[in-house]
Order: sequence, then structure tokens, then C-alpha cells
Amino acid sequence: MRIIIGGAGRVGTELARALRAEEMDVVLVDYDSRAVKNAQNLDVLVIHGDLTTRQKLNEAGIGEAEVFVAATNSDERNLIACALAEHAHFEIGGKKAKPLLSICRVRDMNFINEQKRGHLTKWAKVNHAVNPLEGAIRRLHTGLRSSSIEEVIPFGHDAFIIEFDITKNAEHLVFKTLSEASKTIDGGIPLIVGVKREGEKSIVPDGDFMLMPNDVIAVATTGLSSFNRILNIFGHEATDFPMNPKVAIIGANKIGQLIAENWLMNGAHVTVIERDLQVANNLSGSSIGSHPNLEIIHGDHLDRDILTEVGIPDNHIAIAALESDHESIAAALLASDMGVQRTGLLLYDADLVKVTQRMGITFAVDRKRVAVDNILAHIHTKAAGAYAVLSNVPNIVGISMRIDDSHKFANKRISDSGFPDWMRIAFIQRETAEGGWETLRPSPDKTILANDRLIIFCSPDRVSDLERRFKV
Repeated sequence: MRIIIGGAGRVGTELARALRAEEMDVVLVDYDSRAVKNAQNLDVLVIHGDLTTRQKLNEAGIGEAEVFVAATNSDERNLIACALAEHAHFEIGGKKAKPLLSICRVRDMNFINEQKRGHLTKWAKVNHAVNPLEGAIRRLHTGLRSSSIEEVIPFGHDAFIIEFDITKNAEHLVFKTLSEASKTIDGGIPLIVGVKREGEKSIVPDGDFMLMPNDVIAVATTGLSSFNRILNIFGHEATDFPMNPKVAIIGANKIGQLIAENWLMNGAHVTVIERDLQVANNLSGSSIGSHPNLEIIHGDHLDRDILTEVGIPDNHIAIAALESDHESIAAALLASDMGVQRTGLLLYDADLVKVTQRMGITFAVDRKRVAVDNILAHIHTKAAGAYAVLSNVPNIVGISMRIDDSHKFANKRISDSGFPDWMRIAFIQRETAEGGWETLRPSPDKTILANDRLIIFCSPDRVSDLERRFKV
């Protein structure tokens, strides 16, 4: 399947790398010569040119493409490119052309609202508009529940993948196989879907895999309340998270407002600190401005006297949501220095995520990685929906597959379904009688039913095998 990606920035190149790992035919187009040069190390066709010109789209093979992704830094350029790509695709292919799936990365929430109303498909020929902000905020909220978690990926309906390392304190687990270690833990060992050991390739482990100190693992779990138990099992000291935390948010811009809204919905007491009076007033006049648990402070977030006056050390969490990554880092570090135990960031620059962890920031989210995961989920549209690339356990991906009556393993127990060792079922998501969804743990005696969603982890080069197995 040919996939054309417009934009060779961080999102475009990470997306291309993930798709090539699945052995897709990928073409990358960008007008910036430096970006094109940096992308040459990828095993993809890289074209230097403007993706909003018909000539470059034709050169990229738009007539044979099945997916077009516009992921530049300009919303307007992305929208124009999607509209032009649709026209060029059918102009070349004619009536026999396959439908073109177009995915557009946008930042302006007005375009997201257009998509939700169904208008964007009509006037810009965009099938899916991607804005990772809401997903990034959810990841940040979840990740701040513990200082030991390096990454958290929500799969919906209370299902989470958490990534962290095994410490030497897990004496009952290390230097034992998973089968042996499971016997030492009441209720069995948590389900590990991926392991990365220094100097070795990431794997989906089986029962004979031996755990070692400093292994980085990805664990499947249900419910936020399970995090501390899992961290304790693998040698971390986990602290209880308050039911109604006090949260300080630095910045009252649109991002800060969305973060504040998220925490207020979850019972937190929120203080927003904003140095620009007009921006602070805008938040006061917004839909959440009159919330009884919200306090808005006009003042400099780098002024220790002001921070002391508003009681910043009394907060459980401080989150910086400024337009500049460096300003956000400075604000979070100051809050940490003044006694806030948990600090969080939403970052534009992926390279800064690891740096901030070494600085002592509790949890940082790379918005561009969330964008890549969202785009991949849309590309795999025949799957049930979710798709994620593990961050600290590279070359392991999770994908959601829907079961129907035609599948040979429908109405069979997992142990009788003949699933290969190279894949691991992390969750079963099942529709309830009330019309909602619940997440179940995939024990061997659990029966798979039609309409279930299985969230499965494997290496990227096995995704096509997985899709064939599920007939998508």
C-alpha cells in the first residue's frame, strides 16, 4: 500500500519510520531542503518540493496511493494539500481508482469542530482531522499519578499500557523466568507486553523470558488504582495519589484552559497563574471561569514572592502549559524547587522529554508522538480503532482488532484459539448490556465473543500478518 506523507518534520518522519517498519510503500514530500536531507536516512522515497502543487503529487505517485497524510506546520497548507490530492488522485485513476484516505493534522480547534460536524470532508476532502492536544492532556493526567512511570498510553475504557524499568529491589522477580516469577506473586505477575534490554532488540516476552534489573517493560493494566500495586511489584516505591488534588497550572492560554477543565472534571482544586492580564480575563469569562474549584491569579509565574503568596508549595501538582518549551521547563523546575512533588509538561520538542526526566520533572508528554499514534490509528481504519507505538520499548506496537462471527476463534477460549507466540493479547474490550464498553483481562480460559475488540501487541513487521489473520 502506497502512503504519501506531506511534511518531513518530526511527525512526518516518525510516521514514515513506523510505516516502513510495517513494510509499507512510503513517499515523503517536503519543500524544506534541510528536512529532506535529514530524512534521507529513512528507507523511503523522499521528494523535495511543494505538496500543494499537482506536479509534485503526481511525482509522488498520487494516482496509486491509498493514503495521503498532510502533516506540515501549517493548517491551511495541509487542508489545501488534502483537497488537491483527492482531485489529482481521481484525475489520474479515473473511475477505477481506489478511494483515497486523507488525514490532515491541524492545530486550530475550529477545524476539528468542522470535522465533527461533517463539513471538513465536504469542502476540503479530509477524512480525518488530527489534533493530538486532548489525547496528550489525558496522557499527562494519567502519567502524573506516579513519579516512576516513564510513559502511559490509554486505550480507552480504563485500559492502560504503562512503561517503566525493573529495579534491583524486585528481588522476588529478577533472574527468574516470567513463569517462575508469576508463582511468587499473589494473583500472578502483571501482563508484560513488551521488554527492552540495553543493547538488545525489543521483544514480546513468553513464559521462558528471564527478567533482569534495568529491563524496561510495558505492562497492560486496567484502572488507575492498579498503578501503585504494579510499581511496587517491580521494585518501585509508589505513593498514594490524593482523591482531590490541588493542581497549579502555569499559563491560561487555550492549552492551559483545557488542562484546567480536565482536572476540574476529575475533582481537583485548580489554580491558574497567568502573567498576561487579558489572557487571565479571557479564562475568567470562559465556560469554566465560574467553577467553584477554580482560582485565577494574575502574576509572574517566575516570581517566587507571588508563588509563595498564592501557596504554590501547597499544591500536589504543577503543570506548565506555555507556548515555549523552555519557558515551561523553567516554570516547572521553579515549582519543583519550591516544594511541589509532581510536575508535568506538554512539549513540542520530543528530544526534551528525556532531558526533562533527568532534570527531575515527573512526567512530560510529547504532543507529536501522540499525533503519530492518532494518525496511525486512522491509517489502520479497518482495525477497531486504537493504535500505538511504545515509546521506551521501541519496535513494539499495539493495535485493536474487532472480532466477528467469521473469525475462527470467535466463541473460543483464548487457550484454544491457536494464537502465535509473536503476539500478545493485552485487553479484551466488550460491549455491555447497557451499550457501554468494559475492559477485561485476557486470561487463558476467557472466551472471545463476536464484536469483542482485542488489543494486541506485536512487532511492526507482524502487523500485516495480524491483519490477514483477522481478515481486515
